[in-house]
Amino acid sequence: MRRDSIFYKLFKQFPGLLFELVDQPPPQAADYQFESVEVKETAFRIDGVFLPPANAVSQVVFFAEVQFQKDEDLYHRFFSELFLFLYRHSIRYDDWFGVLIFPSPSLEPSNLTIHRALLESGQVRRVYLDELGDLRQQPLGLGLMLLTNVTAETEAVEGARFLLEQARQQSEQAIIDLVTTIIVYKFSNLSREEIETMLGLNLEEPRAIVEAKEQGREEGKIEGERAIVLRLLNRRIGNLPDAVVSQIQGLSVEQLEALGDALLDFSTLADLEGWLEGK
Repeated sequence: MRRDSIFYKLFKQFPGLLFELVDQPPPQAADYQFESVEVKETAFRIDGVFLPPANAVSQVVFFAEVQFQKDEDLYHRFFSELFLFLYRHSIRYDDWFGVLIFPSPSLEPSNLTIHRALLESGQVRRVYLDELGDLRQQPLGLGLMLLTNVTAETEAVEGARFLLEQARQQSEQAIIDLVTTIIVYKFSNLSREEIETMLGLNLEEPRAIVEAKEQGREEGKIEGERAIVLRLLNRRIGNLPDAVVSQIQGLSVEQLEALGDALLDFSTLADLEGWLEGK
């Protein structure tokens, strides 16, 4: 399930949702603009940057990172991206705050020592979805976040039906579309009719399901290509360091295909690292 795209849609549709996770939201939280920002010099991409309105008294920029897999380099990357962004926009902003969203504490990097000053500074909030409680007790937006983290089939369906009913009562069509998309990701083997029956929906326009199915097929292609490349690399070079595997997991399908061709000429780990540096 591609959760980063779900959270992108969530934040794009409801930018104020991030501030429900922040103890002291800015006075003009409702006017913040959400963007996904690429830092050109190193091809870093920050999951979410929440930009304050131009007339805000305090120009505080918020950074969000959604992490659903173990990545020991997460904090190295997150803070590097964050401070490089601030360096490039130093005149515009006068403060920052970071929010990192994990499904559970177990997926946080193991060694926090090197970043302890930042993590304990009061400018960073780490959110663990499995500690927020029952999705039925949360606002709709937070309920959607929690639904992405539900693994049990029965619980996912019951949670989705609850959110759909609440969305109907509040006439929130965007919430209905997002709930449908999340369930399609979770049950990608089911047909549209089966999804409709499961959720009690009568969809006149299957756009959410069609888009999610298409994206699911593309993600399946990427995962298959990545698995083949990693298997071939392990045969030619041996076990790969976690940092190198993490880099490969971030490659696009086109880059993976190029790596699949190039790896035939590799004989050492240095060959692979050199290729990754020049990609």
